[in-house]
Amino acid sequence: MIRTLVQPTHVLIPPRNHQQIPEFNLQSKEQECLSLLKRCKNMEEFKQAHARVLKWGLFWESFCASNLVATCALSAWGSMGYACSIFRRICEPGTFEFNTMIRGHVKDMNYEEALLVYADMLERGIEPDNFTYPALLKACALLRALEEGMQVHGHILKLGLHDDLYVQNSLINLYGKCKKIESSYAVFENMDQKSVSSWSAIIAANASLGLWYGCLMLFCDMNNDGFWRPEESILVNVVCACTHLGALHLGRCAHGSLLRNISSLNVIVQTSLINMYAKCGAIQEAASLFKKITDKNQLSYSAAISALAMHGQGREALELFSEMLGEGLKPDDVIYVGVLSACSHCGLVDEGLQFFEHMKSEYGVEPTIKHYGCVVDLLSRAGLLIEAYDLIKNMPMKPNDIVWRSLLSACKVHQNLEIGEIAANELLQSNSKNPGDYLLLSYMYARTGRWEDVSRVRTELVDKGIYQAPGFSSVEVQRKIYRFFSQDMKRPHDDGICDMIHQMEWQLKFEGYVPDTSLVLFNVQEEEKRQRLRGHSQKVAIAFALLNTSRGSPIRITRNLRMCSDCHTYTKYISLIYEREITVRDRNRFHHFRDGTCSCNDYW
Repeated sequence: MIRTLVQPTHVLIPPRNHQQIPEFNLQSKEQECLSLLKRCKNMEEFKQAHARVLKWGLFWESFCASNLVATCALSAWGSMGYACSIFRRICEPGTFEFNTMIRGHVKDMNYEEALLVYADMLERGIEPDNFTYPALLKACALLRALEEGMQVHGHILKLGLHDDLYVQNSLINLYGKCKKIESSYAVFENMDQKSVSSWSAIIAANASLGLWYGCLMLFCDMNNDGFWRPEESILVNVVCACTHLGALHLGRCAHGSLLRNISSLNVIVQTSLINMYAKCGAIQEAASLFKKITDKNQLSYSAAISALAMHGQGREALELFSEMLGEGLKPDDVIYVGVLSACSHCGLVDEGLQFFEHMKSEYGVEPTIKHYGCVVDLLSRAGLLIEAYDLIKNMPMKPNDIVWRSLLSACKVHQNLEIGEIAANELLQSNSKNPGDYLLLSYMYARTGRWEDVSRVRTELVDKGIYQAPGFSSVEVQRKIYRFFSQDMKRPHDDGICDMIHQMEWQLKFEGYVPDTSLVLFNVQEEEKRQRLRGHSQKVAIAFALLNTSRGSPIRITRNLRMCSDCHTYTKYISLIYEREITVRDRNRFHHFRDGTCSCNDYW
């Protein structure tokens, strides 16, 4: 919506006084005017200063008028409406005054107004300069106005301002916010000189698109270029990248950089670090960091409760929830999602149902679809599939795909094809594009030997053009992250992996391990099924880690899909045979394998 740029005048401004003022007197008055404006701390004082400028007849001098506009528009206590009334009375505003108005509107988050001021500037024939564009491009970025931003970029090229460092940084930010990462890189790579802000902008552009590997690669390149004091925003994005990739060592390095460069970490940054350590498998470090937070709030408690939940420490999560209540903090809907998830991961059915009942009656938290989804998951994991289905039918809102998918996944685990077909049909009728829905149903058909139905489901999957993302596992070895895909064992850095897998299987036989070939959804010979199981990405990653890490050192693996039961059994045996602690983070939770057992107690 286009609004009037300039508000009605707040004060009467006298006609221009053409009387000549002695030069020395003018200069002293101008300095006195500037001093008055610098001392202003609120609009009342500013209006008094404005009145004195009018009384002295100095408003028509560009120096005083410009400073009046700048002080009113850019001060934290200022008023853009009042600044507009002053700006309107300037007979021939120049580049400085227009720049000030653009900056003021951006400061007040009136981004459309900033673009209109720029349009007015061009219509009047006022030439922009390098100070015009950083604020203007910020307005385009925050509006996600790509088309307008590209037009402004064209103006920048035409005026020859494309080599200005601040303009370049703003362009990187614009294209990043508008999800045009190639354009961000084009500007970044053509820069003759880069600042820390340049690196911050390109790293943020990658982070906004979830390009976490790109974030880490750029961070390493930045350090190699000699920028050893990154700003807080860079390190927070690096911490987020480490969180998503499970890169614990790099996350620790980012934490160290934060401590060295930032005098005091705020609660939001500390909470991000708790989340990072938790999702990298270092739950003890996450707990230690949480204890050190002096001003804990709902956000930090929520992060800690969710961290304990995903590591299967449900009892500890509920104890922390009780501690939060004891501190007088009121739980919100986000915290209750963590509490219900903790109950779900550990099979605390009675406790979970009690929390679900009390969240509204005691704390006034209205259950959302997320809370109902947690309870469905709680009941389904415990094998209470009929109860879970009844809850879905009686929900006060329409169940979403996540709710039906929780039920379908549990039907696979508990081998209930009847309810599984109901859940699958609901998902397929909603035009689900998730290939996992089809694969879960085909798995249940394969388990019962219904190969024609398996073929029908898989044909439907192909006909709809839906493809399953290949399963992969990432492992951090010697400060580098390696990614392995299923059935992918012959790459340059994988020398010896096949031999290592054969050696592992040879020792597994003596421990009683038998591959679960029922997990292979193809009607093929048993030997081919065993061969397919052998190439699961988690097993390949473990073999690589055993070859390239020292004896007794922990192994941390991150998966993009849920762990299958065969890999779970396999990894338990490997932790016993090779005396390694193996932490695996799959799509749902963490598994800590040690001495032949798993922290989930085979409940996941």
